[in-house]
Amino acid sequence: MKNFKTTAVALSITAMVAVPLVARADDCDRLGKDLTPFGSEKAGNKDGSIPAYDGGMKAPPAGWNPSQGYVDPFASDKPLFVITAANMDQYKDKLTPGLMGMLKKYSTFKVPVYPTHRTYAPAQKYVDATKANCGKVKLEGDQHLINYDYSEFRPFPVPKNGNEVIINHKNWWYGGGYNRCGDWLPTKANGEYYRVGFCEDLISGSNFDQKQPNNIFSFYGLYDAPATLIGTVYLVRDPIDYSVKNREAWIYNAGQRRVRRAPDVAFDNIDDGTEGMRTSDDWWGYNGSLERYNFKLIGKKEMYIPYNSYKVNDSKLKYADMVEKGHLKSDLFRYELHRVWHVEATLKPGMSHVVAKRVFYMDEDSGMIALVDGYDSRGSLWRVYIEPLLQAYEANVMFQSPYLVHDLSNGNFIASMAINERKAPVYKWGAPAKWSDFQVDAIRRKGTR
Repeated sequence: MKNFKTTAVALSITAMVAVPLVARADDCDRLGKDLTPFGSEKAGNKDGSIPAYDGGMKAPPAGWNPSQGYVDPFASDKPLFVITAANMDQYKDKLTPGLMGMLKKYSTFKVPVYPTHRTYAPAQKYVDATKANCGKVKLEGDQHLINYDYSEFRPFPVPKNGNEVIINHKNWWYGGGYNRCGDWLPTKANGEYYRVGFCEDLISGSNFDQKQPNNIFSFYGLYDAPATLIGTVYLVRDPIDYSVKNREAWIYNAGQRRVRRAPDVAFDNIDDGTEGMRTSDDWWGYNGSLERYNFKLIGKKEMYIPYNSYKVNDSKLKYADMVEKGHLKSDLFRYELHRVWHVEATLKPGMSHVVAKRVFYMDEDSGMIALVDGYDSRGSLWRVYIEPLLQAYEANVMFQSPYLVHDLSNGNFIASMAINERKAPVYKWGAPAKWSDFQVDAIRRKGTR
């Protein structure tokens, strides 16, 4: 790998609405009242298709055992309707251009829409800290953060611009860290794929025994398949404030038996084992510095997004039964109507990136990216990113799984961090760590075959 990279009446947001550039002075007082404790609208919409927030899903289903993987608490739900290329015009105000592009290109691609469940439920300490710190964090310029450290609260519960919305996503609540192994499935247009195994330890700066200044997280990533990539290890340290310090990264190559700096673990550099289908900053839908794009907040809208996506993560599924030409099988997915933040990112003058424009759709409750449309330098829709969301009910964490990137130009796609064929439990949440284990001289031990 070369790079790392759920009925109350309320304002019905059925079309794009303008968002003021300056937040009202009483916004923080609204948290826990008409707004959820983390800033989203508490009420449901006018017709009840989006329910009021009731606290989310804070506990596993009765009788659940981690060895089962994430079982679907909504398995008895039936689709309200299924969107196809034939009927998509009926729903186009709630479909992203990317999803419509997928419907047009693949006759097998469908968008099954289910009842909405607002399951996001972060840890109470995160909720309390978000309230206590509301209004204290300031953003100067594009990404200079004042009064924010680690990821123990949402920095901008009532965001007023695109950069703040993206920063909320980048600092999503992942319980202090996680350890996991998953699989990447780079897939050709004809449906042929192979498996790349990837394991990672991602630790929040708050979960280290020795807390470091300006360290939002540190990360180890290593391959466990195929044989040609085993022994390649990455160490990445990401800053809280990119205006002060850039990402630091190192790589250990077992064949060369040496550690070297990896400054290209960023932006549009290509990941080994992806066949060129994913860039470094595609991880989580977007990660890293904001310096190359202008981020414009368009507003909020009700959209169909992949949510409560337990079915596609079922541990009984085999990859061979999931992969189809151009995409994973549509009946494995669940889309729901949620309010989303809509942000457009366009390249700044003089900046370069293979994806010249990115359009983000972020779940209002979790703040996390659910869908992205990527455009090439000619303004053509090129890449469609689908980031299914689900709540880790045992850990009060919402996460994305898998990360999907579809290339509309050639029909290739990649599913990253699929967990179906990995032994459950795949995730260990809230993992503490020793800072001494995330030093450059510790990489070689990780890479020993």
